Amino acid sequence: MSTTDTGGGPPETSETVWEHAHDSTEFRELRSRLRRFVFPMTALFLVWYLLYVLLADYAHGFMSTKLVGNINVGLVFGLLQFVSTFVITGLYVRYANRKLDPVAEKIREDIEKEQA
Repeated sequence: MSTTDTGGGPPETSETVWEHAHDSTEFRELRSRLRRFVFPMTALFLVWYLLYVLLADYAHGFMSTKLVGNINVGLVFGLLQFVSTFVITGLYVRYANRKLDPVAEKIREDIEKEQA
């Protein structure tokens, strides 16, 4: 007997199992939760990055303002680009652990039960 054989009708292929999982309420909720984090965070980061680029191009006086020694506003903004990337990564990991992974785990368990 195949591992995908349900015993009743025709055996389910991996494609029909995927289609069933893809159409499930849990999968729609997972996609929705992912989009609720990814789209706003992407927009926020792009605005922050474009602000940096525009200031670097059009506000030379402001960006060359010295803060301490040879450290100026432009250098600080540039370094903050790296910091913001790590902060976003940390926020995503925390969000995924709390909101995405439990739903993904349930979907995986449901698929494994269907195939067993």
